[in-house]
Amino acid sequence: MADFDAIVVGSGISGGWVAKELCERGLKVLVLERGRQVTPQDDYSDNLDPWERPQLDWVSPDEKATVYPEQSKIYAFHETTKQFWVKDSEHPYLQEGEGKFSWRRGYHLGGRSIMWGRQAYRWSPIDFEANAMDGEGVDWPIRYEDLAPWYDTVEKFVGISGGRDNVPTLPDGQHFLPPFDMTCAEEMLKAQIETHFPERQLIIGRVANLSRATEEQTALGRGQCQARNLCYRGCSYGAYFSSLSATLPAAERTGNMTLVTDAIVQKLDYDSVLQKVTGVQVIDAKSKASRTYTAPIIFLNASTIASASILLNSKSETMPNGLANGSDQVGRNIMDHVGGSRVQATAPGNLDKYYYGRRPTGAYLPRYRNYPERDQDYKRGFAYQVYSHRDGAWSQHQGIGAALKAKNRMPGRWRIMLDVFGEVLPHPDNRVTLHEMKTDAWGMPLPVINAKMRDNEKAILKAGHADAIEIFEKAGFTDITTPWQPDRNETEIGARIHEMGTARMGRDPKTSVLNGFNRAHDVKNLFITDGSAMASSACQNPSLTYMALSARAANYAADLFQSGDL
Repeated sequence: MADFDAIVVGSGISGGWVAKELCERGLKVLVLERGRQVTPQDDYSDNLDPWERPQLDWVSPDEKATVYPEQSKIYAFHETTKQFWVKDSEHPYLQEGEGKFSWRRGYHLGGRSIMWGRQAYRWSPIDFEANAMDGEGVDWPIRYEDLAPWYDTVEKFVGISGGRDNVPTLPDGQHFLPPFDMTCAEEMLKAQIETHFPERQLIIGRVANLSRATEEQTALGRGQCQARNLCYRGCSYGAYFSSLSATLPAAERTGNMTLVTDAIVQKLDYDSVLQKVTGVQVIDAKSKASRTYTAPIIFLNASTIASASILLNSKSETMPNGLANGSDQVGRNIMDHVGGSRVQATAPGNLDKYYYGRRPTGAYLPRYRNYPERDQDYKRGFAYQVYSHRDGAWSQHQGIGAALKAKNRMPGRWRIMLDVFGEVLPHPDNRVTLHEMKTDAWGMPLPVINAKMRDNEKAILKAGHADAIEIFEKAGFTDITTPWQPDRNETEIGARIHEMGTARMGRDPKTSVLNGFNRAHDVKNLFITDGSAMASSACQNPSLTYMALSARAANYAADLFQSGDL
């Protein structure tokens, strides 16, 4: 007899959703997390005053260079938050080829759901049709209509603050909470864009922060967002969505969830006669003791690179290239989002205005290129995340004494930024493999990543950069600064922390790993719903789509289990 009805590997954004849905359907579920336990009262620092944070919350340059050379590049990396990012010195990976891949991650309960930027956007019909339309990658086995009701389910539970904007490339939700306000600089830019570019629309960002808590959310212990913009330190109010604040508590209150932390999954056991996975081999992160858990349903939600690594390490005589890898697509097609161009400008006037509170989001300019006509010399498109603020007076005044203090009481000019987020095409040579000899401290083969931005991605970034300058110029904004220069500065893949695609969905088992319900073509009781499953990247932040896919696949698996098919 199996130990559990289902095992979920990973407790982050997708794994938390799978656990919640399966537990609420009555299944006994084991959630395996390779990292440590996290409790908000002990680990979050959002209620610490500046003088309570060591070293003014800065990490020493030496520690950054020797222990966290990659993770320390993240804006959210501080003395009180470094615990949420892996020590690169203890968790190495290898790179080959001419590109550079930045793998930024944390190993702890809740995964990156407690570190994400919380931007929550639906994909549109054109995103699920794109591969079929232009021949890149493989056709998605689903369409927007298949996922729309699950977007509804997820948005209602998560709590998405945003407006119903009627933008064709960015479908509206049905359960949005009240949106946060734009700043006057964003309102000014919005009006200018509508005047000069009527096909474009600047909107307030849609964000997974509770502008108002519903009864269901309050029952889970979640409270209203306090508009402090300290989300990167954790939220003691539970106001932003994470596995810790929402899905795992919902799963736990069913009484059906068992949670094991410090459990590093090494491989999955496969029975070639049954054509099923029968167990999950785990090593304890602290003691290094090993054991195997069994269940008739396995969900792999370890994150894009980790899930691919587990599959590739789960070799057998029947599957010598790795589990569920009859297509040779496991590990291939790594995507992220194009980034690097951040164009800033000064918004004139409004020096008598400021903002109240610190919103947890900025504005957003949805995709408008290659829609409705595909008329550009590159494929797909881009969007902008938009940030605005008033400069600090300290940056404009020099001196000492009372006169300097008086000057510093007045904030400076309004500045606004357009930050390009572009689509990356799937490419089979952007991939992760496993090193044949080198292993980590727990005996797992080191991932070897070979990935780079290619010509289409560079063209998208160049186009987005040029458009941003034109937008500001037409709007009459001044002091336009462009630190990134086309054809001079390369951009790395992975820096957006939106890696996806290593076990893609598709219609044909010969060219894809998963079917339309995230079920492995080759292994009938294995499901994968993290970023690995994505067949394309769109230009919107992907987390909301991960959650919708996870809820949909979990309920499909529960149906099969309860009907006796699994």
